[in-house]
Amino acid sequence: MGEAAPHIAVLPSPGMSHLISLGEFAKRLVQKLSYSVTIILPTYGPLSGAQKSFLDSLPAGISHLILPAISLDDLPPSAGLETRISLTVSRSLPVIRDALKSLTATTNLAALVVDVFGTDTFDVAREFNVSPYVYFLSTAMSLSVLFHLQTLDETVSCEFREMKEPVQIPGVIPFHGRDLLYPVQDRKNDTYKWFLHHAKRYHLAEGIMINTCRDLEPGPIKALQQPGKPPIYPIGPIIQVESGGGADGSKCLQWLDKQPSRSVLFVSFGSGGTLSHEQITELALGLELSGQRFLWVAKAPDKSADGAYFTAESLQSDPLAFLPKGFVERTKDRGFVITTWAPQIQVLGHGSTGGFLTHCGWNSILENILHGHGVPFIAWPLFAEQNMNAVLVTDDLKVAVRPKAGEKGLVGREEIAKVATAVIAGDEAGAYRQRMKELKGFAVKTLGEDGDSTKALYEVANKWKNH
Repeated sequence: MGEAAPHIAVLPSPGMSHLISLGEFAKRLVQKLSYSVTIILPTYGPLSGAQKSFLDSLPAGISHLILPAISLDDLPPSAGLETRISLTVSRSLPVIRDALKSLTATTNLAALVVDVFGTDTFDVAREFNVSPYVYFLSTAMSLSVLFHLQTLDETVSCEFREMKEPVQIPGVIPFHGRDLLYPVQDRKNDTYKWFLHHAKRYHLAEGIMINTCRDLEPGPIKALQQPGKPPIYPIGPIIQVESGGGADGSKCLQWLDKQPSRSVLFVSFGSGGTLSHEQITELALGLELSGQRFLWVAKAPDKSADGAYFTAESLQSDPLAFLPKGFVERTKDRGFVITTWAPQIQVLGHGSTGGFLTHCGWNSILENILHGHGVPFIAWPLFAEQNMNAVLVTDDLKVAVRPKAGEKGLVGREEIAKVATAVIAGDEAGAYRQRMKELKGFAVKTLGEDGDSTKALYEVANKWKNH
Protein backbone atom coordinates (compact mmCIF):
# COMPACT_ATOMS: atom_id res chain seq x y z
CA MET A 1 0.00 0.00 0.00
CA GLY A 2 3.08 2.21 -0.02
CA GLU A 3 3.48 5.45 1.86
CA ALA A 4 -0.27 6.12 1.98
CA ALA A 5 -1.06 3.03 4.04
CA PRO A 6 -3.55 3.88 6.79
CA HIS A 7 -2.36 4.42 10.33
CA ILE A 8 -4.62 3.15 13.12
CA ALA A 9 -4.67 4.41 16.71
CA VAL A 10 -5.59 1.70 19.21
CA LEU A 11 -6.63 2.70 22.73
CA PRO A 12 -6.93 -0.12 25.28
CA SER A 13 -8.37 0.87 28.63
CA PRO A 14 -6.14 0.12 31.65
CA GLY A 15 -5.71 -3.59 32.36
CA MET A 16 -3.41 -6.33 31.14
CA SER A 17 -6.11 -8.36 29.38
CA HIS A 18 -7.28 -5.31 27.42
CA LEU A 19 -3.73 -4.44 26.39
CA ILE A 20 -2.99 -8.00 25.26
CA SER A 21 -6.18 -8.39 23.25
CA LEU A 22 -5.88 -5.05 21.44
CA GLY A 23 -2.15 -5.64 21.00
CA GLU A 24 -2.85 -8.95 19.27
CA PHE A 25 -5.43 -7.19 17.11
CA ALA A 26 -2.80 -4.57 16.23
CA LYS A 27 -0.38 -7.33 15.22
CA ARG A 28 -2.96 -8.63 12.77
CA LEU A 29 -3.28 -5.20 11.15
CA VAL A 30 0.48 -4.96 10.74
CA GLN A 31 1.16 -8.52 9.63
CA LYS A 32 -1.83 -9.09 7.34
CA LEU A 33 -2.42 -5.59 5.97
CA SER A 34 0.92 -3.77 6.36
CA TYR A 35 -0.85 -1.00 8.26
CA SER A 36 0.98 0.88 11.01
CA VAL A 37 -0.42 1.26 14.53
CA THR A 38 0.08 3.46 17.57
CA ILE A 39 -1.14 2.09 20.89
CA ILE A 40 -2.29 4.96 23.13
CA LEU A 41 -2.34 3.74 26.72
CA PRO A 42 -4.19 5.66 29.48
CA THR A 43 -2.95 4.85 33.00
CA TYR A 44 -3.79 5.50 36.65
CA GLY A 45 -0.46 4.27 37.98
CA PRO A 46 2.90 2.88 36.91
CA LEU A 47 2.90 0.14 34.28
CA SER A 48 3.43 -3.38 35.55
CA GLY A 49 6.42 -5.43 34.47
CA ALA A 50 4.10 -7.62 32.40
CA GLN A 51 2.67 -4.59 30.56
CA LYS A 52 6.15 -3.26 29.80
CA SER A 53 7.33 -6.67 28.56
CA PHE A 54 4.31 -7.03 26.29
CA LEU A 55 4.77 -3.56 24.77
CA ASP A 56 8.47 -4.24 24.22
CA SER A 57 7.65 -7.52 22.45
CA LEU A 58 5.44 -5.92 19.80
CA PRO A 59 6.77 -6.04 16.22
CA ALA A 60 8.00 -3.16 14.10
CA GLY A 61 5.06 -1.19 12.80
CA ILE A 62 3.48 -0.88 16.25
CA SER A 63 4.57 2.04 18.40
CA HIS A 64 3.14 3.02 21.77
CA LEU A 65 2.40 6.21 23.67
CA ILE A 66 1.96 5.92 27.44
CA LEU A 67 -0.22 8.75 28.73
CA PRO A 68 0.43 10.51 32.07
CA ALA A 69 -1.12 8.72 35.04
CA ILE A 70 -4.52 10.06 36.09
CA SER A 71 -5.22 10.68 39.78
CA LEU A 72 -8.19 8.78 41.21
CA ASP A 73 -7.54 9.84 44.81
CA ASP A 74 -11.00 11.39 45.05
CA LEU A 75 -12.69 8.00 44.61
CA PRO A 76 -13.81 6.01 47.65
CA PRO A 77 -11.98 2.73 48.35
CA SER A 78 -15.15 0.88 47.39
CA ALA A 79 -15.09 2.20 43.81
CA GLY A 80 -15.20 -0.72 41.37
CA LEU A 81 -12.51 -1.54 38.84
CA GLU A 82 -14.78 -0.67 35.91
CA THR A 83 -15.44 2.76 37.45
CA ARG A 84 -11.71 3.41 37.83
CA ILE A 85 -11.02 2.28 34.27
CA SER A 86 -13.80 4.42 32.77
CA LEU A 87 -12.77 7.52 34.72
CA THR A 88 -9.14 7.05 33.70
CA VAL A 89 -10.18 7.19 30.04
CA SER A 90 -12.57 10.13 30.43
CA ARG A 91 -10.08 12.17 32.50
CA SER A 92 -7.38 11.46 29.90
CA LEU A 93 -9.37 13.06 27.07
CA PRO A 94 -7.23 16.26 26.90
CA VAL A 95 -4.01 14.27 26.38
CA ILE A 96 -5.80 11.83 24.05
CA ARG A 97 -6.79 14.88 21.99
CA ASP A 98 -3.13 15.99 21.88
CA ALA A 99 -2.05 12.50 20.80
CA LEU A 100 -4.59 12.37 17.96
CA LYS A 101 -3.65 15.89 16.85
CA SER A 102 -0.01 14.83 16.61
CA LEU A 103 -0.82 11.59 14.78
CA THR A 104 -3.04 13.33 12.21
CA ALA A 105 -0.18 15.74 11.48
CA THR A 106 2.39 12.99 10.94
CA THR A 107 0.46 9.94 9.65
CA ASN A 108 -2.49 8.97 7.48
CA LEU A 109 -4.63 8.40 10.59
CA ALA A 110 -7.84 6.65 9.53
CA ALA A 111 -9.41 5.21 12.67
CA LEU A 112 -9.35 5.14 16.46
CA VAL A 113 -10.12 1.67 17.84
CA VAL A 114 -11.14 1.44 21.51
CA ASP A 115 -12.40 -1.33 23.77
CA VAL A 116 -15.59 -1.61 25.81
CA PHE A 117 -14.63 1.24 28.19
CA GLY A 118 -13.33 3.73 25.60
CA THR A 119 -16.51 5.22 24.14
CA ASP A 120 -15.91 8.69 25.62
CA THR A 121 -13.15 9.16 23.02
CA PHE A 122 -15.56 9.10 20.07
CA ASP A 123 -16.20 12.88 20.01
CA VAL A 124 -12.49 13.65 20.19
CA ALA A 125 -11.80 11.30 17.25
CA ARG A 126 -14.42 13.03 15.12
CA GLU A 127 -12.84 16.42 15.82
CA PHE A 128 -9.95 15.21 13.65
CA ASN A 129 -12.08 13.40 11.05
CA VAL A 130 -10.92 10.07 12.48
CA SER A 131 -13.44 7.21 12.44
CA PRO A 132 -14.24 5.75 15.90
CA TYR A 133 -14.49 1.96 16.11
CA VAL A 134 -14.92 -0.52 18.95
CA TYR A 135 -12.95 -3.74 19.26
CA PHE A 136 -15.14 -5.90 21.51
CA LEU A 137 -12.95 -8.38 23.39
CA SER A 138 -15.70 -10.87 24.22
CA THR A 139 -18.70 -12.59 22.63
CA ALA A 140 -21.44 -11.43 20.30
CA MET A 141 -23.82 -12.64 23.02
CA SER A 142 -22.37 -10.18 25.54
CA LEU A 143 -22.42 -7.37 22.99
CA SER A 144 -26.09 -8.13 22.29
CA VAL A 145 -26.79 -7.80 26.02
CA LEU A 146 -25.09 -4.40 26.17
CA PHE A 147 -27.10 -3.16 23.18
CA HIS A 148 -30.22 -4.36 25.02
CA LEU A 149 -29.17 -2.99 28.42
CA GLN A 150 -31.01 0.33 28.09
CA THR A 151 -34.26 -1.53 27.32
CA LEU A 152 -33.74 -3.77 30.36
CA ASP A 153 -32.98 -0.70 32.48
CA GLU A 154 -36.23 0.95 31.42
CA THR A 155 -38.51 -2.11 31.65
CA VAL A 156 -37.22 -4.08 34.64
CA SER A 157 -37.80 -2.60 38.09
CA CYS A 158 -36.05 -5.22 40.26
CA GLU A 159 -32.44 -6.35 40.30
CA PHE A 160 -31.83 -8.52 37.24
CA ARG A 161 -31.00 -11.59 39.35
CA GLU A 162 -34.53 -11.37 40.82
CA MET A 163 -36.30 -11.53 37.44
CA LYS A 164 -38.98 -14.22 37.25
CA GLU A 165 -38.93 -14.65 33.47
CA PRO A 166 -35.90 -15.46 31.27
CA VAL A 167 -34.10 -12.60 29.53
CA GLN A 168 -35.15 -12.57 25.85
CA ILE A 169 -32.76 -10.87 23.40
CA PRO A 170 -32.93 -11.29 19.60
CA GLY A 171 -30.61 -14.05 18.40
CA VAL A 172 -29.54 -15.05 21.93
CA ILE A 173 -30.58 -18.22 23.75
CA PRO A 174 -32.90 -17.26 26.66
CA PHE A 175 -31.14 -17.12 30.02
CA HIS A 176 -31.81 -16.14 33.63
CA GLY A 177 -31.22 -12.59 34.81
CA ARG A 178 -28.65 -13.79 37.34
CA ASP A 179 -26.46 -14.77 34.37
CA LEU A 180 -26.20 -11.22 33.07
CA LEU A 181 -22.74 -9.70 33.42
CA TYR A 182 -21.62 -9.55 37.05
CA PRO A 183 -20.98 -5.74 36.95
CA VAL A 184 -24.66 -5.00 36.17
CA GLN A 185 -26.06 -7.05 39.05
CA ASP A 186 -26.13 -4.07 41.46
CA ARG A 187 -28.04 -1.32 39.71
CA LYS A 188 -27.37 1.26 42.45
CA ASN A 189 -23.62 0.94 41.97
CA ASP A 190 -21.55 3.37 39.87
CA THR A 191 -20.18 0.40 37.94
CA TYR A 192 -23.65 -0.35 36.59
CA LYS A 193 -24.10 3.31 35.61
CA TRP A 194 -20.82 3.25 33.69
CA PHE A 195 -21.81 0.10 31.82
CA LEU A 196 -25.12 1.70 30.89
CA HIS A 197 -23.29 4.86 29.80
CA HIS A 198 -20.96 2.97 27.46
CA ALA A 199 -23.75 0.73 26.15
CA LYS A 200 -25.76 3.79 25.07
CA ARG A 201 -22.75 5.14 23.17
CA TYR A 202 -22.03 1.98 21.13
CA HIS A 203 -24.54 3.26 18.55
CA LEU A 204 -22.14 6.17 17.87
CA ALA A 205 -19.33 3.89 16.63
CA GLU A 206 -18.78 3.62 12.88
CA GLY A 207 -18.22 -0.10 13.29
CA ILE A 208 -17.70 -2.79 15.92
CA MET A 209 -15.23 -5.64 15.53
CA ILE A 210 -15.89 -8.69 17.72
CA ASN A 211 -13.44 -11.37 18.84
CA THR A 212 -15.68 -14.21 17.70
CA CYS A 213 -16.82 -15.81 14.45
CA ARG A 214 -20.07 -16.67 12.69
CA ASP A 215 -19.83 -20.41 13.24
CA LEU A 216 -19.48 -19.98 17.01
CA GLU A 217 -22.33 -17.47 17.38
CA PRO A 218 -24.52 -17.39 14.26
CA GLY A 219 -27.67 -16.26 16.08
CA PRO A 220 -26.30 -13.22 17.93
CA ILE A 221 -24.20 -12.08 14.96
CA LYS A 222 -27.13 -12.23 12.56
CA ALA A 223 -29.29 -10.24 15.00
CA LEU A 224 -26.55 -7.66 15.54
CA GLN A 225 -26.22 -7.13 11.79
CA GLN A 226 -29.81 -5.93 11.44
CA PRO A 227 -30.45 -2.26 10.49
CA GLY A 228 -30.23 0.29 13.28
CA LYS A 229 -26.85 -0.80 14.64
CA PRO A 230 -23.29 0.02 13.54
CA PRO A 231 -21.72 -2.45 11.08
CA ILE A 232 -20.56 -5.60 12.89
CA TYR A 233 -17.34 -7.38 11.91
CA PRO A 234 -16.71 -10.81 13.52
CA ILE A 235 -12.92 -11.13 13.05
CA GLY A 236 -11.95 -13.71 15.71
CA PRO A 237 -10.78 -15.83 17.28
CA ILE A 238 -7.79 -13.63 18.15
CA ILE A 239 -5.67 -14.96 21.01
CA GLN A 240 -2.16 -14.52 22.35
CA VAL A 241 0.23 -17.33 21.54
CA GLU A 242 2.08 -18.14 24.74
CA SER A 243 5.79 -17.75 25.24
CA GLY A 244 8.07 -18.77 28.06
CA GLY A 245 7.15 -21.48 30.53
CA GLY A 246 9.58 -21.87 33.39
CA ALA A 247 10.27 -24.90 35.54
CA ASP A 248 6.68 -25.52 36.66
CA GLY A 249 5.48 -25.38 33.05
CA SER A 250 8.02 -27.97 31.97
CA LYS A 251 7.27 -30.22 34.95
CA CYS A 252 3.53 -30.31 34.34
CA LEU A 253 4.05 -31.16 30.66
CA GLN A 254 6.43 -33.95 31.64
CA TRP A 255 3.82 -35.24 34.09
CA LEU A 256 1.15 -35.14 31.36
CA ASP A 257 3.42 -37.21 29.11
CA LYS A 258 3.04 -40.11 31.56
CA GLN A 259 -0.77 -40.07 31.77
CA PRO A 260 -3.26 -42.03 29.65
CA SER A 261 -4.94 -40.39 26.67
CA ARG A 262 -7.81 -37.97 27.45
CA SER A 263 -7.67 -38.83 31.17
CA VAL A 264 -6.63 -35.57 32.89
CA LEU A 265 -8.88 -32.74 34.07
CA PHE A 266 -7.04 -29.41 33.78
CA VAL A 267 -8.17 -27.02 36.55
CA SER A 268 -7.31 -23.34 36.16
CA PHE A 269 -9.19 -20.15 37.06
CA GLY A 270 -6.95 -17.82 35.07
CA SER A 271 -4.56 -15.13 36.23
CA GLY A 272 -7.16 -13.23 38.26
CA GLY A 273 -9.45 -15.98 39.56
CA THR A 274 -9.41 -16.91 43.24
CA LEU A 275 -11.70 -18.90 45.53
CA SER A 276 -12.44 -18.76 49.25
CA HIS A 277 -10.61 -21.20 51.50
CA GLU A 278 -13.86 -23.08 52.09
CA GLN A 279 -14.45 -23.44 48.34
CA ILE A 280 -10.86 -24.53 47.70
CA THR A 281 -11.31 -27.25 50.31
CA GLU A 282 -14.49 -28.50 48.63
CA LEU A 283 -12.79 -28.42 45.23
CA ALA A 284 -9.82 -30.43 46.47
CA LEU A 285 -11.99 -33.02 48.18
CA GLY A 286 -14.27 -33.18 45.13
CA LEU A 287 -11.33 -33.89 42.84
CA GLU A 288 -10.19 -36.60 45.26
CA LEU A 289 -13.69 -38.07 45.49
CA SER A 290 -14.06 -38.20 41.69
CA GLY A 291 -11.14 -40.59 41.26
CA GLN A 292 -10.16 -38.74 38.06
CA ARG A 293 -6.66 -37.57 37.19
CA PHE A 294 -6.15 -33.82 37.46
CA LEU A 295 -3.63 -31.04 36.84
CA TRP A 296 -4.53 -28.10 39.11
CA VAL A 297 -3.12 -24.57 39.04
CA ALA A 298 -4.07 -23.89 42.68
CA LYS A 299 -3.89 -20.37 44.13
CA ALA A 300 -4.00 -19.42 47.79
CA PRO A 301 -7.30 -17.83 48.90
CA ASP A 302 -7.12 -14.08 49.31
CA LYS A 303 -10.68 -12.82 48.94
CA SER A 304 -12.27 -14.21 52.10
CA ALA A 305 -11.80 -13.87 55.83
CA ASP A 306 -10.88 -17.50 56.30
CA GLY A 307 -8.15 -17.13 53.69
CA ALA A 308 -6.39 -14.64 55.95
CA TYR A 309 -5.46 -17.51 58.24
CA PHE A 310 -2.56 -18.28 55.93
CA THR A 311 0.28 -15.83 56.38
CA ALA A 312 2.92 -15.07 53.79
CA GLU A 313 5.41 -16.89 56.00
CA SER A 314 3.37 -20.09 56.23
CA LEU A 315 2.80 -20.17 52.47
CA GLN A 316 6.47 -19.51 51.83
CA SER A 317 7.46 -22.57 53.84
CA ASP A 318 4.67 -24.66 52.27
CA PRO A 319 3.04 -23.13 49.14
CA LEU A 320 0.23 -25.72 49.39
CA ALA A 321 -0.58 -25.13 53.07
CA PHE A 322 -4.09 -23.90 52.13
CA LEU A 323 -5.08 -27.35 50.77
CA PRO A 324 -6.72 -29.98 53.00
CA LYS A 325 -4.28 -31.84 55.19
CA GLY A 326 -2.96 -34.94 53.44
CA PHE A 327 -4.65 -34.11 50.11
CA VAL A 328 -1.47 -33.86 48.03
CA GLU A 329 -0.08 -37.10 49.48
CA ARG A 330 -3.34 -39.02 49.02
CA THR A 331 -3.70 -37.97 45.37
CA LYS A 332 -0.05 -38.02 44.31
CA ASP A 333 -0.54 -41.01 42.00
CA ARG A 334 -3.16 -39.24 39.86
CA GLY A 335 -2.89 -35.53 40.65
CA PHE A 336 -0.36 -32.78 40.00
CA VAL A 337 -0.72 -29.43 41.80
CA ILE A 338 1.24 -26.27 40.95
CA THR A 339 0.84 -22.78 42.40
CA THR A 340 2.42 -20.52 39.80
CA TRP A 341 1.71 -20.90 36.10
CA ALA A 342 0.99 -23.55 33.51
CA PRO A 343 1.51 -23.25 29.72
CA GLN A 344 -2.22 -23.34 29.09
CA ILE A 345 -2.21 -23.70 25.30
CA GLN A 346 0.28 -26.57 25.49
CA VAL A 347 -1.67 -28.25 28.28
CA LEU A 348 -4.96 -27.97 26.39
CA GLY A 349 -3.32 -29.34 23.24
CA HIS A 350 -1.73 -32.30 25.04
CA GLY A 351 -3.09 -35.73 24.23
CA SER A 352 -3.57 -36.60 27.92
CA THR A 353 -5.87 -33.66 28.64
CA GLY A 354 -9.51 -34.71 28.65
CA GLY A 355 -11.36 -31.86 30.38
CA PHE A 356 -10.94 -28.19 31.34
CA LEU A 357 -12.41 -26.70 34.53
CA THR A 358 -12.31 -22.98 33.78
CA HIS A 359 -13.51 -19.59 35.02
CA CYS A 360 -14.87 -19.08 31.47
CA GLY A 361 -12.67 -16.17 30.49
CA TRP A 362 -13.27 -15.72 26.77
CA ASN A 363 -9.57 -16.00 25.95
CA SER A 364 -9.37 -19.35 27.76
CA ILE A 365 -12.43 -20.62 25.90
CA LEU A 366 -10.98 -19.57 22.54
CA GLU A 367 -7.59 -21.10 23.37
CA ASN A 368 -9.25 -24.43 24.07
CA ILE A 369 -11.35 -24.29 20.91
CA LEU A 370 -8.34 -23.44 18.72
CA HIS A 371 -5.64 -25.57 20.34
CA GLY A 372 -7.41 -28.33 22.27
CA HIS A 373 -8.17 -31.71 20.79
CA GLY A 374 -11.85 -31.97 21.66
CA VAL A 375 -11.53 -30.98 25.34
CA PRO A 376 -14.93 -30.24 26.95
CA PHE A 377 -15.43 -27.62 29.69
CA ILE A 378 -16.57 -27.50 33.26
CA ALA A 379 -17.92 -23.94 33.41
CA TRP A 380 -17.21 -22.18 36.74
CA PRO A 381 -17.59 -18.40 36.17
CA LEU A 382 -16.26 -15.89 38.72
CA PHE A 383 -16.56 -12.28 37.48
CA ALA A 384 -16.98 -9.87 34.50
CA GLU A 385 -19.02 -11.48 31.69
CA GLN A 386 -17.91 -15.00 32.55
CA ASN A 387 -21.36 -16.19 33.62
CA MET A 388 -22.66 -15.28 30.16
CA ASN A 389 -19.78 -17.21 28.58
CA ALA A 390 -20.80 -20.15 30.77
CA VAL A 391 -24.34 -19.97 29.35
CA LEU A 392 -22.90 -19.94 25.83
CA VAL A 393 -20.69 -23.02 26.20
CA THR A 394 -23.21 -24.95 28.31
CA ASP A 395 -26.66 -24.20 26.90
CA ASP A 396 -25.93 -23.01 23.37
CA LEU A 397 -22.76 -24.75 22.13
CA LYS A 398 -23.39 -27.73 24.45
CA VAL A 399 -19.71 -28.46 25.11
CA ALA A 400 -19.75 -27.94 28.89
CA VAL A 401 -21.31 -28.91 32.18
CA ARG A 402 -21.89 -26.35 34.91
CA PRO A 403 -21.73 -27.34 38.58
CA LYS A 404 -24.67 -26.32 40.76
CA ALA A 405 -23.93 -24.29 43.88
CA GLY A 406 -25.72 -24.88 47.17
CA GLU A 407 -27.75 -22.37 49.17
CA LYS A 408 -24.67 -20.48 50.41
CA GLY A 409 -23.19 -20.25 46.93
CA LEU A 410 -20.72 -23.02 47.68
CA VAL A 411 -20.18 -25.85 45.17
CA GLY A 412 -19.94 -29.02 47.23
CA ARG A 413 -17.47 -31.88 46.84
CA GLU A 414 -20.11 -34.34 45.61
CA GLU A 415 -21.17 -31.95 42.84
CA ILE A 416 -17.54 -31.38 41.85
CA ALA A 417 -16.90 -35.13 41.71
CA LYS A 418 -20.03 -35.51 39.57
CA VAL A 419 -19.04 -32.94 36.92
CA ALA A 420 -15.39 -34.06 36.87
CA THR A 421 -16.50 -37.59 36.08
CA ALA A 422 -19.04 -36.34 33.51
CA VAL A 423 -16.51 -34.62 31.23
CA ILE A 424 -13.79 -37.27 31.52
CA ALA A 425 -15.70 -40.55 31.61
CA GLY A 426 -19.44 -39.78 31.54
CA ASP A 427 -21.99 -40.96 28.99
CA GLU A 428 -21.96 -37.57 27.24
CA ALA A 429 -18.16 -37.12 27.24
CA GLY A 430 -17.79 -38.50 23.71
CA ALA A 431 -20.49 -36.16 22.36
CA TYR A 432 -18.87 -33.16 24.07
CA ARG A 433 -15.52 -34.03 22.48
CA GLN A 434 -17.01 -34.44 19.03
CA ARG A 435 -18.71 -31.03 19.21
CA MET A 436 -15.46 -29.43 20.42
CA LYS A 437 -13.61 -30.91 17.43
CA GLU A 438 -16.27 -29.46 15.12
CA LEU A 439 -15.85 -26.02 16.72
CA LYS A 440 -12.09 -26.22 16.24
CA GLY A 441 -12.61 -26.98 12.57
CA PHE A 442 -14.85 -23.94 12.21
CA ALA A 443 -12.36 -21.68 14.03
CA VAL A 444 -9.38 -22.80 11.96
CA LYS A 445 -11.32 -22.43 8.71
CA THR A 446 -12.63 -18.93 9.49
CA LEU A 447 -9.08 -17.67 10.10
CA GLY A 448 -7.86 -18.99 6.74
CA GLU A 449 -7.28 -16.68 3.80
CA ASP A 450 -10.78 -17.36 2.44
CA GLY A 451 -12.42 -17.62 5.87
CA ASP A 452 -15.27 -15.40 7.06
CA SER A 453 -13.22 -13.72 9.80
CA THR A 454 -10.38 -12.85 7.43
CA LYS A 455 -12.89 -11.43 4.94
CA ALA A 456 -14.50 -9.36 7.71
CA LEU A 457 -11.10 -7.93 8.65
CA TYR A 458 -10.40 -7.03 5.00
CA GLU A 459 -13.84 -5.43 4.74
CA VAL A 460 -13.23 -3.00 7.58
CA ALA A 461 -9.64 -2.45 6.45
CA ASN A 462 -10.86 -1.38 3.00
CA LYS A 463 -13.09 1.22 4.65
CA TRP A 464 -10.05 2.62 6.43
CA LYS A 465 -8.02 2.54 3.22
CA ASN A 466 -10.66 4.66 1.47
CA HIS A 467 -11.02 7.03 4.41
